Amino acid sequence: MTRLLPGIAAMAAVVVTSNILVQFLFGQWLTWGAFTYPIAFLVTDVMNRVYGPALARKVVFAGFLTGVICSLIGTQIHGEFGPLVTLRIALGSGIAFLVAQLLDISVFNSLRDGSWWRAPLVSSLVGSSVDTALFFTIAFSAGLSGLEPGNDVSWANEALPMLGIGPVAPLWMSLAVADWGVKLALAMIALVPFRMIVRRLTPQVA
Repeated sequence: MTRLLPGIAAMAAVVVTSNILVQFLFGQWLTWGAFTYPIAFLVTDVMNRVYGPALARKVVFAGFLTGVICSLIGTQIHGEFGPLVTLRIALGSGIAFLVAQLLDISVFNSLRDGSWWRAPLVSSLVGSSVDTALFFTIAFSAGLSGLEPGNDVSWANEALPMLGIGPVAPLWMSLAVADWGVKLALAMIALVPFRMIVRRLTPQVA
């Protein structure tokens, strides 16, 4: 249990912080939460490398439950345009987190005997891509409006040039691409703290 608590605490902190920071914009296409949420993959990968997939999955499920609680609280807080967290955002967030993190663990395991950087990098890239695709599609795509008919997502489907310069596409796709780009960049940057933390927890690792 003592091995599990630091991972659970770290994952819970990432999820709570990201749920708060996602309310604040960073530029036109991102929120501050885009810079903290990818740390969840670092936490999962460290737990997987040091303690194995079973404990890593427990940490992921703890993070999922934390996210559910945050979503429930968010549905009760009303901002200028209604609840801070809608049903679609809650569904997208929960499904994307759980699927992406469990996929991260699976990919990491398949590569764990290779070069030290391959498993965390590839698993984070795959998990981040799936996370982004699932969340933004479930939360904002007009094609899934039946999930929550009372939730007007017309603003997210406004046709605009991709990231202001590319082909015309729904706004939510620009938000998704920007979010995905940050996740990919942070997946590579996270290799440095991954290596340092793993070495500290398992000195025998070369």
